[in-house]
Amino acid sequence: MEFPRHDRYDYSPIDERPDYSWPDGKRLAVYFGNNVEEFAFRAGLNEAGFPEPPPTQRIYSARDYGNRVGIWRMFDLLDDLGAPASHNINTKILEHSPQVGERIKERGDEMIGHGRTNSERQDGFSEAEERELIEHSAEAIEAFSGKRPTGWLSPFLAETFVTPDLLKEAGYDYVLNWPCDDQPIWMRTRSGPILRVPYTIELNDLPVIINTWRYTPRQFAEMLIDQFDEMLEESARRPLVFCFSLHTFVLGHPFRIRPLREAMEHIMKHRDDIWVTTPGEIAAYCKTLPAGIIPGS
Repeated sequence: MEFPRHDRYDYSPIDERPDYSWPDGKRLAVYFGNNVEEFAFRAGLNEAGFPEPPPTQRIYSARDYGNRVGIWRMFDLLDDLGAPASHNINTKILEHSPQVGERIKERGDEMIGHGRTNSERQDGFSEAEERELIEHSAEAIEAFSGKRPTGWLSPFLAETFVTPDLLKEAGYDYVLNWPCDDQPIWMRTRSGPILRVPYTIELNDLPVIINTWRYTPRQFAEMLIDQFDEMLEESARRPLVFCFSLHTFVLGHPFRIRPLREAMEHIMKHRDDIWVTTPGEIAAYCKTLPAGIIPGS
C-alpha cells in the first residue's frame, strides 16, 4: 500500500547541513512566542479545537482572563527582563481588546497572523474561504499596527493542502505550523519558497500544563531551562533556534508566572551569548544568507 507524502521539503539530516551563525556570531537564536486568542461565547470550537461541547460561560471566561489580566502580567515580565516577544494574535482581539494591541505596538513587538478567532480552524475551509481568512488577517493587523505581518501560525496549527501556497501568495514570508526542525528550512509552494521557522509544540504551555500532559508549572519551567541549556551547548556545533509557546490564559496566572519568571531570568542571564529576537527577524536574516545555506534554498 502506498501512503501519501507531502512535497513541501526534502529530508535533510541536521548534521549534514552547511554551517552558519546568527548576527554578531551568535549561535543560538531565542524567541518568546505568545498566543493572544479570543473564543466565541457559547459557540464555535472549544479550547481543544473541537465543535462539541461548545464553550460554556466558565470556559469562555477562563480564556478571557488571559486578555483581561494574564497578558498584562506577561507584558510586565517582558518589560522587567528587557525582552522582545512575538504575538500570534487573533484579529478579533484588535477589535474587542484594542488596549492589548496598543501595548504590543508600544513595546515594538511583532504581530503574527493567527486567524480571526480560535473558535474556528481553517482545515475545514474551502480554498476561497481560507484565502479570505489569510488576507483578512494581514489587512486587519496592518490597519491596526501600520505594519503588515510577515509570519503566520494557524489556530490549532491546522492547515489544508494549500495553506502554504495561500500564505506565499498573500505575501507572508514565513510559517510556524510545521514543528519538524530546530533550524529554519525553506518549503516549496506553487508560487515559490516560503520559510518555515521553528515553533514548538513540546514546550507549549497549553498541552504541557492543561490539555494533555498535566505537568506542573514548576516542571514546565524546568523543561524550559533544560531545553535551553542543552541547546546552548549544542549550538557550538550548529546554529539553532530555541523557542517556547505561551498562552495568556495559562501562564498569566500568578502561581504559574512565578516559575516562568525564574526560567526566563535564567535564559536572559545568557543574553550576551544568544540572539534574543523574534521569528520575523529570524526570517529576515535567513533571506540574506547565500543560496544553499538554509535547507531547501
